[in-house]
Amino acid sequence: MGRRNRGLKSGNMVMAIEDVDSMALLPFGSASRIGSFFRLPQCGGPRRTESIGVCYTNLGNNLPDAREVVQLYKIHGIEKMRIYNPDTAILNALRGLNIEVIVGIPNTDLERIVNLSSASNWVQRNIQAYVPHIKFRYVAVGNDVQPSDSIARYVLPAISSINSAISAANLQDQIKVSTVISISLLSNSSFPPSYSSFSSEASGFIEPIVHFLAKNGSPLLANVYPYFTYTDISRTISLDYALFMQSPTLVIRDGNFEYNSLFESMVDALYVALEKSGGAEVSIVIAESGWPSNGSAAATVENAGTYYRNLMNFVPTGTPRRPRRAIETYLFAMFDENLKPVEMEKHFGLFTADKKSKYQLSFS
Repeated sequence: MGRRNRGLKSGNMVMAIEDVDSMALLPFGSASRIGSFFRLPQCGGPRRTESIGVCYTNLGNNLPDAREVVQLYKIHGIEKMRIYNPDTAILNALRGLNIEVIVGIPNTDLERIVNLSSASNWVQRNIQAYVPHIKFRYVAVGNDVQPSDSIARYVLPAISSINSAISAANLQDQIKVSTVISISLLSNSSFPPSYSSFSSEASGFIEPIVHFLAKNGSPLLANVYPYFTYTDISRTISLDYALFMQSPTLVIRDGNFEYNSLFESMVDALYVALEKSGGAEVSIVIAESGWPSNGSAAATVENAGTYYRNLMNFVPTGTPRRPRRAIETYLFAMFDENLKPVEMEKHFGLFTADKKSKYQLSFS
């Protein structure tokens, strides 16, 4: 989970709305900006889940070991995993298994990785040493770096160095290199989605990265959390809209596009911002999305289960701007983690520490 800005801040999501019980169901914007409203029936039946993975982090003192973790992925048919650093134990446990992996380079390593020799050593040690026994999908260079961070200037050079090392290893057709951003990089006027753009503060940071991704055929990885947007501005957005519950929530019409959930409008806002930044062909991978089951407002097992099930049902269909294009999505996270510093953040697990499933989810 990103260290901050996991969802849109209220300034990014709504313009001033004077009063409003009558507008309590509006997901964002104002009536004049949004357009017309209508109601739709509930979501359809279950869909296939090839596009779904699960993030694995282990900030807990009671979690299963790496081999047990991988076995749990296999038992439940989870075929994609995101890890946040090249942990030797989990990589060794993944050998020979048909699980595709996003492996991260932590923010603390970005400055060092800018050096091409260091990047080559990193790729040799953490990628080539395991190929072809592990199916690496992406290298995520940094997570949720903000333009104001001192390390921001290292992100693109580090991406470039790792990409060069991947190419030197002749793995460029198998493994793509990118970074993970927060949706908070969007401007305050990014909703409805057609108005979206990266903020003036973020554009100098993100646009060169977008150009690199477009040139190299790499996706943009993004952490997208309707939960945090909802809790930031619950006065102007309905819980149903955040949970993909299409009825009786009002549906947003943005020009020719209709939005039935907060998640899809957030993803399309990112697509519009990419288009305006020269990345019309860049795809989006949801590197994290989740809902806590305890510890804060609207954080219940029922709400979290509803969110995960409906998210899994939605992502194979694509968004209004990218219809019929499945959205590769990684649920956050595999386990509850009792060492997280914030109580709510301890409760994002799909499984408890003793490997019991918290929700009825089907990955097969």
